[in-house]
Amino acid sequence: MDTATHFVMGLSLAGLAYVDPAVAASPALATAVLLGTVIGSQAPDFDGVLRLKGNAVYVKNHRGITHSLPFLVIWTALISGILAMLFRSVPAGHIILWTGIAVCVHVFSDLFNTYGTQAARPFSERWISWNIIHIFDPFIFSTHAAAVLLWSTGALQPAPLFTGLYMLTILYYVWRTVVHFRKTAEVKRLDSSRREGDRYYVIPTVTFNKWHVVKALSDGSFEIGVLNGQELEWRKHARTEQHPAIEHSRQHPDVQAFLYFTSFAVAEVENLPWGYVVRWADVRYRHRKQYPFVAVLVMDKQYQPINTYVGWLSAKKMDKRLSINSG
Repeated sequence: MDTATHFVMGLSLAGLAYVDPAVAASPALATAVLLGTVIGSQAPDFDGVLRLKGNAVYVKNHRGITHSLPFLVIWTALISGILAMLFRSVPAGHIILWTGIAVCVHVFSDLFNTYGTQAARPFSERWISWNIIHIFDPFIFSTHAAAVLLWSTGALQPAPLFTGLYMLTILYYVWRTVVHFRKTAEVKRLDSSRREGDRYYVIPTVTFNKWHVVKALSDGSFEIGVLNGQELEWRKHARTEQHPAIEHSRQHPDVQAFLYFTSFAVAEVENLPWGYVVRWADVRYRHRKQYPFVAVLVMDKQYQPINTYVGWLSAKKMDKRLSINSG
């Protein structure tokens, strides 16, 4: 999920903690738990500091080890340990419990997005992404934000309010999961060009009734489409071009970081008088006929790197940033 949603969910977990009699009876413990759930709900994304080492390092590692099984324990122990020292008069067990829940909720909710996590590490480095909930879900954010507002104004008591909220949230996740499976089956039924071995990925958008569709073909290419209601429209066929510049680009660390993260990448080459521009794009992310999540490598005619970028940018901003058209 996005940072804002994780934040309001951290606050709502602090409200849910009032079902714990010890939390409800102690303002000091409630404050400690509030800090634990808010910090715990953000902690797995502290890997954002990796941006200081460059976008490629960040892309390769974001939602990686910090979302892994060992780090569920490490984040919980680190945050609750510090809070236990700051709030020595309250029972540490309750801080540990609710901080751990916040960390686990963060990682678990991220599994439902398209970006995915390496939550199974150290047993597997596979990126797990269930494509069920958009990274920003208006329903989840608005319901949790509204509940926090009702709690903060004293309109409703936290225990029943947030118990009802999380029951609703669980039902919503179950409903979206069922809808995702149905939409995937619907895409397969509607696709008249379906062949044996085709794999379908139905990806949520912020609109409930609209889904991006990626069909992976056996030859390594992709069909990109949209399922709008019950209408399936294929909009683009994407495949990696055959060119020496692309093969050379695979050896660059920034491109390797991008390919480590995604198995939905295609590459194209722009041949210029002074060299080549190789653009790798993740076809899962399509916005206004562009693919904003890219790895771009600018090379001279001898395939030596001149400039590079990995991350999120439009094609126009990309060319400007890399000074591609200036030669």
